[in-house]
Amino acid sequence: MLRSAGYLTGAIVLTITLCAIPTMAHDFPLNTVANSYVKIEPRSAHLVVRVPMDLLHSVHFAMAGSHYDLAQDGPMIQAAIQGVTNDVVIMENGTRLVPTGAEGRMSLPSDRSFENYDQAVQFIRQPMDLKEQIYFDQGYLDVHLVYPIQSSQSEFTIKTVLAEDLGENSKLTVRFMPLTGRAQAFIISAASGIVSLDPPWYKAAKGFVVLGISHILSGIDHLLFLLCLVIPIRRLRTLVPVITAFTVGHSATLIGTAYNLAPGGNWFPPFVEMAIAISILYMAVENILGVRLDRRWLIAGLFGLVHGFGFSYALKENLQFAGAHLLTSLLAFNVGIEIGQLLILTVMVVGLTLLFRNLPDARVGVVVLSAFVAHTAWHWMIERGQVFWNTQWPHLDAASIVMLSRWLAALLVVAGVAKAVASFVAARRPSIATASQIKETRERTAA
Repeated sequence: MLRSAGYLTGAIVLTITLCAIPTMAHDFPLNTVANSYVKIEPRSAHLVVRVPMDLLHSVHFAMAGSHYDLAQDGPMIQAAIQGVTNDVVIMENGTRLVPTGAEGRMSLPSDRSFENYDQAVQFIRQPMDLKEQIYFDQGYLDVHLVYPIQSSQSEFTIKTVLAEDLGENSKLTVRFMPLTGRAQAFIISAASGIVSLDPPWYKAAKGFVVLGISHILSGIDHLLFLLCLVIPIRRLRTLVPVITAFTVGHSATLIGTAYNLAPGGNWFPPFVEMAIAISILYMAVENILGVRLDRRWLIAGLFGLVHGFGFSYALKENLQFAGAHLLTSLLAFNVGIEIGQLLILTVMVVGLTLLFRNLPDARVGVVVLSAFVAHTAWHWMIERGQVFWNTQWPHLDAASIVMLSRWLAALLVVAGVAKAVASFVAARRPSIATASQIKETRERTAA
């Protein structure tokens, strides 16, 4: 009897769970991307937005069974239009614009009118077919807002809080169409804050300098690589050529990636992450075994090429905000990285100098500290290597071979130039390693 009751209870729980699954799955919107156009005309700005009905649960539309009752939903559509007006804000020179015209309608999920701006505006102006059946949470709300502006040459910005509770999962695509100049495309969210649709060069540069600083300060793998460069040297003057080589290396691949010259495919990002871990491990092991300081700048430059790809992934999602100033933004991002590197290097040099001052033998400190870094890098290499191994590898087609040949040729050129410079420097003055060894010998003799 008890066993039968237990079976019955289990069956009831299972039935309730299975019935609740569709409801729970539906709590999260299936379509979280809204599409929009912003067009600037001589005396007005136009915002055309297509919002998935999935994102409008705050408005209680009238229903006729499982589909919307379009004949009764006129007031609800107006309330939804007002909600979009409040959630998507257009500003001119920092001042919020207020629309003087607003119209909207609901549309079927199969409608293709938003493929271009003119079709979208024309479609919104057409009256709805009240006999259409748009099922619950299917279809879209299409809105056209008209704002008076002072000048078409003003700086226009946009901000969205549409479905803000979804965070980064809710996106707004923006296609900006200025009166003159090149059209721009953006993908933003509530976390993006106020976004300039066509930023002047100095504002774009400022934003990317800040982005570069924040990225290098928060990138633990890049910081460990810099630490490996500093551990055996600990002198800013000697570090200058090493850091310069690293900068030139990562700048080359960063710019190349921004201009779509990097390999594509899902395999490449995990390969780069694995290669960065290998670069840290190599530098740490070299510190332990004994570093040749006269060629450290060359190794730093070659590994800089790898780290440049890593920097590019941080830049990729934000490069859309560069507007028409792609090269300026790239250079500004590099400047930000260099500022961050200088700050970190200064702290590292001072900290390591104070730490090693109390050690009877600095070599022991180099080995122990490098061993800790090598241990971390080893685990990173194994973990990232497994991800790379489980990723589908690329097929070598003609385009892949051409791109690979270009990068190999560029690498050979960089290596050739670096070797020539190294030979020239070696012929002009004693190696840094020899000078360091003489200094260490004198210190030991004096002790």
